Amino acid sequence: MKKAALHNLGCKVNAYETEAMQEILVHAGYEIVDFHEIADVYVINTCSVTNIADRKSRQMIHQAKKRNPNGIVVAAGCYVQTSEEKAKLDPAIDVILGNNQKNLLLSKIEAAFAARESNENTTVEAIFDINKERTVFEEMQLSSTAEHTRAFIKVQDGCNQFCTYCIIPYARGRIRSRKIDDVIRELTNLANRGFKEVVLNGIHLSSYGVDLEEDITLIDLIRKVHQIKGIERIRLGSLEPKIVTEEFAKELSKLYKICPHFHLSLQSGCDETLKRMNRKYTTMEYFRGCELLRKYFDNPAITTDVIVGFPGETEEEFAQTKAFLESVQFYEMHIFPYSRRKGTPADRMKDQVADQIKKERSHILLSLEKQMSKEYRDGYVGTTVEVLMEEPYEYEGKEYYVGYTKTYAKIAVPAKANYTNQIVSGTVTGYLQDDILLMEIR
Repeated sequence: MKKAALHNLGCKVNAYETEAMQEILVHAGYEIVDFHEIADVYVINTCSVTNIADRKSRQMIHQAKKRNPNGIVVAAGCYVQTSEEKAKLDPAIDVILGNNQKNLLLSKIEAAFAARESNENTTVEAIFDINKERTVFEEMQLSSTAEHTRAFIKVQDGCNQFCTYCIIPYARGRIRSRKIDDVIRELTNLANRGFKEVVLNGIHLSSYGVDLEEDITLIDLIRKVHQIKGIERIRLGSLEPKIVTEEFAKELSKLYKICPHFHLSLQSGCDETLKRMNRKYTTMEYFRGCELLRKYFDNPAITTDVIVGFPGETEEEFAQTKAFLESVQFYEMHIFPYSRRKGTPADRMKDQVADQIKKERSHILLSLEKQMSKEYRDGYVGTTVEVLMEEPYEYEGKEYYVGYTKTYAKIAVPAKANYTNQIVSGTVTGYLQDDILLMEIR
């Protein structure tokens, strides 16, 4: 039996595709081993969101070839999509799979083995033409996932936004939506296998349906998923702020399976910076979206991303961002120092911010994030909540189980039984650790 090892870099969409490729190999009779073991085939699903991601992708490719020089190394995804010529010249790569071509994994591996046997020194390619405005969504199916209670499902690919700092539209192509029937089929299968929670993900999830012939939107997809027996929680991946209209928030609030945990991409709390980023909303529009979510949901958890030190960001602009973050009061913020990416307009902008300044500003916002996150969690002490328990957890010699509320607050309970994949309720009594609340089951 041949052995295969896979390694994923990057986003949740990449993670889904990596698991789907692993399932393809399993069905073909491969034994899946750890990436650090000797394998006949190595599959690296690469990332290209930053120059650092490119470098990490190359490092993993070369590590695989060094581990087994006779193995077939497959480089898939965004790095090879955006650096096609460089990938073709890399002697460590035997198979190149662009985005929207990962279903060809098995046939391309077989072609590489055939070329090896005939002593042909060639790289097997399957590069997708990313210049096409619209293409068919690449259908991939999962019957199980690495998670035991929560399934991440890819329902959309590509992006048409062209933010000035982002390479993803060039790496992933234009928006492509998955047909509702295909989503429902996969989720029904996963629900039958015991998964209670699903996360709907996409590169630009808010655009779901705009490329389909039918008049379908993201809310239509969510309603269909809501009807699946066995699925008890629905989470949404990252949303664009302008999707949160009065109608959207109102319709979502009617669906009891929806988790009131919303990740709204912000990137900056300064309108001038947002313009340079080519983000298509203002801070006022963003704030209005947060108000609507809080109008229709009781204490929703709102999280976001913030880029610090974008080209041209002055002290005044940074101060505006900090003040805006304080006015919104997020549950969690992911803070990223701006990282230059070749091939994007922002890389060519004047007034690049020094690394030391980016570091200082990041520290300020990370401190703010820690404060706001604790304030949100503090509100749970003394309240009754429902938690989907996930796995055992040991702390200071005692056994617990940990899981998450619908708002994604992490909760621990004493391990009086096996609570894995059970929804339990109880009263939050305090903290087990700084970011883990403690609950007594009723």
